[in-house]
Amino acid sequence: MADEQLLNKIHSLSDLELAALLCLISREHCLISTEPDSVDELAEELRLVASKTFNLDSAIVSCHARITLDEFATGLLVHPFGSPPSPSNTRSVSPYRPRHEQPHLSSGVPASTSGSYFSINPSPRIGGPISPASPSIGGLSSSQVVQPRIANVVLAKDLNRAPRAVQIQALELLRTRRIFTRTSVQTAPKQFLFIGLVGASSGGQARVTPHLNDFFYIGHWHDPEEDGFPYLDSRFNRHIPNNNNKDDLDDTASTVSSSSVVKLSLHPHSNAAGLGLDPKWLAPNNSTTSISSNNNTDRPQKLPPPEDEEAEDDKDPLFTETEISHLSQLARTSHTPISITRYQANLVAFLRTHRAVAGGITPTATRHLDQLAKSLAPLHGIGYVTPSLVALALRKVYLHRIEVVRDPQRERSVQWGSEVETVRAMLEGVGAEDVVEDTLELVKVPV
Repeated sequence: MADEQLLNKIHSLSDLELAALLCLISREHCLISTEPDSVDELAEELRLVASKTFNLDSAIVSCHARITLDEFATGLLVHPFGSPPSPSNTRSVSPYRPRHEQPHLSSGVPASTSGSYFSINPSPRIGGPISPASPSIGGLSSSQVVQPRIANVVLAKDLNRAPRAVQIQALELLRTRRIFTRTSVQTAPKQFLFIGLVGASSGGQARVTPHLNDFFYIGHWHDPEEDGFPYLDSRFNRHIPNNNNKDDLDDTASTVSSSSVVKLSLHPHSNAAGLGLDPKWLAPNNSTTSISSNNNTDRPQKLPPPEDEEAEDDKDPLFTETEISHLSQLARTSHTPISITRYQANLVAFLRTHRAVAGGITPTATRHLDQLAKSLAPLHGIGYVTPSLVALALRKVYLHRIEVVRDPQRERSVQWGSEVETVRAMLEGVGAEDVVEDTLELVKVPV
């Protein structure tokens, strides 16, 4: 009965929620792309997903070409819930500046970073923020000042625009779950999810620094027109007197922001996710799955709560840490038959030798392919991996990794005598999505 209720919860998830859930199950991270004009809305939607679906705090880091390591490190932090506010008489200090350049308070107490970020101490200790050198700051003792910590969910907007040094720092954070500064070491929490948000014309064109790109578990393309933003749209609809009355809609739409009007969905759950498990995450033609895209019975409706019930709703998240741990255990115990393992190897081998592929088929991607296929099994109510789950995992794991040949003269068949113009015509308009579908069509499926 408990597993059945858990599957019913999975029925109600949108594509973004499923992407986050799969990453939390595997303790991995993802790269999500959308139209460049919708990155801000995507970040806000994911912030609401983290809060309302998983009861996790989040931090949005807005990256740009001139963002510094200091700004990036500061953007990762949030104040623990219920902690006292930071003293108002502290001034911002860069943890990357030499100590002799740090400003000091008029009281003689060494300045801390914004919001008691990092306090100056001649002997930094490993494992957490440094305690203030003074026994009290602003009337609060050092034991009462709760230091900020890394958020459970970090949303890095426009991560591809950040300098290479910042992206490498992000990679170190994901690898070691720690970020170093001159004065302290911040450690990521147990439930930690880093999502890179990239604006691109398609999922196959969303990329960051190569090593960081390969470290991301999955790549997901979110179509703002087809999939919408369920939480944002439902929040907008609460201010509409009658969704069925076009006149009321027009009158109300004129009083809200233009961005909300453009992305408005009168039925925020009317996309494919509203019929069950989102087709982007649903294995096609899989007769063994217990979750059907045509099943709408006993589906929990994720409608916005009334204003007076929002506080209560925050105390009861859709997915608890215990349920995520249970799904993680089921994923680890999912069985992969030898025929499926051979099928995975054939798919990877075909991708490596595909004429349109210039790179990106890495050992890390192969490991992630097997891991994601196993994680998808419990979401479909089964304990073993099927060819359909492998095909679904292939689309998600290699979407952001495949590097398509752009220079026809570098295509491998040219050295065997192929004409450059013919190769150029063959490669025109080919993307990572086309390569994946071509691979799935040509590699024989085990029976």
